[in-house]
Amino acid sequence: MSKAAETTEIVNLDANALSSAIKSKQVSCVEVMNAYLDRVDRLNPRVNAIVSLLPRQDLLDQASTRDAQLARGDLLGWMHGFPHAIKDLEPTRGIRTTMGSPLFKNFVPAADSILVERIRLAGGIIIGKTNVPEFGLGSQTYNPVFGTTLNAYDQSKTCGGSSGGAAVALALRMLPVADGSDNGGSIRNPAAFNNVFGLRTSFGRVPSLFTEVFMPSISVHGPMARTVPDLAMFLSVIAGYDARTPLSIRQDPAEFAGPLARDFKGTRIGWVGDFGGHIPFESGVLDLCKGALKVFEALGCTVEPAIPDYPLEPVWDSWLKIRAWQIGAMLNGPYAEPAKRALMKPELQWEIESGLKAGAFEIVDALTVRTAWYQAVRTFFEKYDFMIAPAGQVFPFDAALHWPIEVGGASMDTYHRWMEVMIPISMSGCPALSAPAGFNERGLPMGIQIVGPNHAELACIQLAHAYDQATNWVTKRPPSVLS
Repeated sequence: MSKAAETTEIVNLDANALSSAIKSKQVSCVEVMNAYLDRVDRLNPRVNAIVSLLPRQDLLDQASTRDAQLARGDLLGWMHGFPHAIKDLEPTRGIRTTMGSPLFKNFVPAADSILVERIRLAGGIIIGKTNVPEFGLGSQTYNPVFGTTLNAYDQSKTCGGSSGGAAVALALRMLPVADGSDNGGSIRNPAAFNNVFGLRTSFGRVPSLFTEVFMPSISVHGPMARTVPDLAMFLSVIAGYDARTPLSIRQDPAEFAGPLARDFKGTRIGWVGDFGGHIPFESGVLDLCKGALKVFEALGCTVEPAIPDYPLEPVWDSWLKIRAWQIGAMLNGPYAEPAKRALMKPELQWEIESGLKAGAFEIVDALTVRTAWYQAVRTFFEKYDFMIAPAGQVFPFDAALHWPIEVGGASMDTYHRWMEVMIPISMSGCPALSAPAGFNERGLPMGIQIVGPNHAELACIQLAHAYDQATNWVTKRPPSVLS
C-alpha cells in the first residue's frame, strides 16, 4: 500500500475505530501521528484551520512515548495517541495561545485549562491550536494574527465560528475529534457550516474555570465529531465534576460511553422554525431544515410547530447586556490603554463599551429575564421531549465579508444578529446538538439543532444517533478537496 493510501486509511477511521486500532496495536501511535500530520501538510495551507503547529519531530517523539507506554500495558485512555489541536481560546501549557488577538500573539500559558488537562490525561497529544475569531467574537473565523479560516466545502466561503478552525480540521480529517466552546452558537454554527456534529452542553457539564466561579457564563465547552458515537465518547472524556468549579455537574460522564440505540416511537418534538416569524432567514434555509423533520417522523416521532410562551426580543436584549458585561469585565483593562485599544477590532470595542454602560441593576434585570425564559422553556419541555431549530439563518457566505448586514430582507443591527436563532437556546442553558441537515443547490451545508431539557445531553445524543443512521450526511457528502 502506498504512503498516501495508508494516510487516507488511518485518517478516515472514526475516532472510536482509531482508538480500538491503537489499543489493539493494529496501528502505532507514530503511524497515526505521521498520517495526520501528512494530511495537515496537504490540506491546512488551503484552509488555515490549524495554527501554532508544533514541530513534527517533537510530536513524533511524543507518539513514540505513547507506543512505549502501550507496550508496557499502560493505556492512558480513549484518546491514547490521538493527535489533537485545542481551540485557540483555551490555555495550553507551553503552547502559544493567542485568542486571535495581537494583544496575546506571544502568550504562552504556564498551565493547562481543565479541558486540556483531561485530553492529556486521556492520552491525547496536543499538536497545536485551531483558529478562532478575535477573542471568539462572531461566527466568522478571521483574525489579525493568523488570518481567515476557509470552509471545508467551499474555500471561498466562511467556516463559521468561533470554533471554525475546529470544525474545518474535523471535516477534512485533520483531527479525529475537536473541542469547541459556545456562547452564541460558536459550536453549533460551524458544525452546520462544515457538515459535522457539535454539542453545546448544559452549564457545568464540562468544567470551565472562569475568574468568578459562582456565576454561570453563557459560554460552555463541548465536543465536535464526525459521528455521534465519537461525539459521545469525547464528551465522556471532557465532562465530569471538578472541585475548582463548584457548579460543575457530578453525574458520572461514563454514561456517555454506553450504547446509544433507543426507540423513539411516540417521542414528541416541537419545531420552532423562525420562532413565529420573529427571526429572518436566507431563502432555502428553513425549507432544508424542515426537510430533516421527515426523518424524525420516520423514526416514530410526532413533530409539530411550537414555540415557548415568552417574547423573544427581551431574551435577545438580555443576552446582549449579559454578554457585553462579561466581555467588558474581562477586557476593560486593556481597553483603557489607548495603544492596546487600537489593537482591538471594532466589534470587541463595542462589546466593552456596551458593558461599561450597563448598570448593576440592568444586569440583574437581564439575569431575571434569563431566568423567566428558562422557566418558559422548561414548561415547553413538559409537553415536548425535544425542540428542533435551524442551526443557522444563512448558508456559508463570502469569507471576505465580516458579517452579513442583511438577512431575508431584514437589516442586522449588530455583528451577531444574524445568529439570533442560536441565542434563545444559549439563554435557556439547555443542551443543543448541531446535526447536518443537508446541502443547498450550491453544495453549501446547513444543520439543525436538537435541543433537550436541562442536563439531557444523553437524550440529545441518542436522538442524533438515530437521525444520523437514517441520513449519514458526513460519509455521504465528504468535502471535495479530500479527493
